[in-house]
Amino acid sequence: MTDYPSFPDKGDKSIVYVRDVKATDLPQEIRDQIGGLAKVYAVHAESGEVLALVGDRDQAFVMARRNEFSPVSVH
Repeated sequence: MTDYPSFPDKGDKSIVYVRDVKATDLPQEIRDQIGGLAKVYAVHAESGEVLALVGDRDQAFVMARRNEFSPVSVH
């Protein structure tokens, strides 16, 4: 949906965090790109850096696993 850098080299850091984000909490530039979705799912590195925004929770987990990360849901 937006241009984020590629997933970083993991080193010993293999966990990423997935959380839902209300569209209204995003900058206008990103809201313009998400096609009217009310919320998206952010995939975060342990440092808190946003690695990706995904429109579907299941897809966020699939994407993380395909990049050899262990996704964890954050509430």
